[in-house]
Amino acid sequence: MSRNMTTDELDLGPLRDIVLTMPVTDIAVTCDGRVWIDCGEGMSEWNPRIPLDDPRVVRAYAVNLCSQLGRRLDEACPIADASTTGGIRVHAVIAPVVPFGASISIRFPSLQAPRLEYLGALGMFPGVWGRMLASLVKRRATILITGGTGVGKTTLLRSLLDECPGEERIVSVEEIRELGEIRSCNHVSLVTREPNVEGEGAIGLPELVKATLRMRPDRVVLGECRGEEIADLLRALNSGHHGGMVTVHADSVQRLPARLIALGMLAGMSPKALAMLVEGAFDVVLHIVRHAGRRHIAQIGHLEVNDAGVLHGGMLATWDGEGKIVQGRGWNSFEKRWSEA
Repeated sequence: MSRNMTTDELDLGPLRDIVLTMPVTDIAVTCDGRVWIDCGEGMSEWNPRIPLDDPRVVRAYAVNLCSQLGRRLDEACPIADASTTGGIRVHAVIAPVVPFGASISIRFPSLQAPRLEYLGALGMFPGVWGRMLASLVKRRATILITGGTGVGKTTLLRSLLDECPGEERIVSVEEIRELGEIRSCNHVSLVTREPNVEGEGAIGLPELVKATLRMRPDRVVLGECRGEEIADLLRALNSGHHGGMVTVHADSVQRLPARLIALGMLAGMSPKALAMLVEGAFDVVLHIVRHAGRRHIAQIGHLEVNDAGVLHGGMLATWDGEGKIVQGRGWNSFEKRWSEA
């Protein structure tokens, strides 16, 4: 797929040139019309051929982008989040939520799911972990990917999905469509729907997660777990659906239990009930960080419940992105279980 084919879904106007000439992953437009781009090494300012030097122009540009994607952006709805079917994501906020004009964030997916070997060559993980990651997919481990915004969770998720056998039926659920095309020919992509102007017709993540179980999936994939859908997800992963993949925002394996408990509370789950379901749901946690523009898997861990019934994150191995791997005491048994024979 060419970048032309991807951007044909969205008229980017004055920002189209930079997208066609550089491998842009993110574009941010500030309220005063300054444009910042990220080509994988952090943000830098870029001067478009047609400047966005008037707050009214920035606001009109934001409204136009969102209207192309069927989203309102006006005084009644000053925040909009939308995506194209190809995975270009647009987030816009207009005044008075921002001081003036509009703030715009545009995220572009990789044109093709990068292979694990490519991510390894970029330094996302050491070579020996590459073989382990491929083996986890092949042996149908259920994988939880964690990290902050923009660290590469979706990129890694797409690469892992690309390792799945082509005949497997994959059902993915997303709030905003970001996964794009994956190699499986039997892929169903479900996305949430906003309510109409009367406030009706909304379809949320919990409903979609429930729907996946009626669609005969080989793997259930949740682009990002961020609320009460965690209850339906955990029920699905504890009912024989192995090999699923999920991402969630968290800042370390050790602090992940607190994040999951907070999500569980949104679904009315007690910490003890959530702990029991989580322990049986995920086989491995992959935590990604970004430092000085570089993204890498910093921790491989797992979730377990101690004798007091408290959920905690255990460390299997860590990597600083440059030096040696530090293996925890559970690594040998983990490797023995999940490595290919």
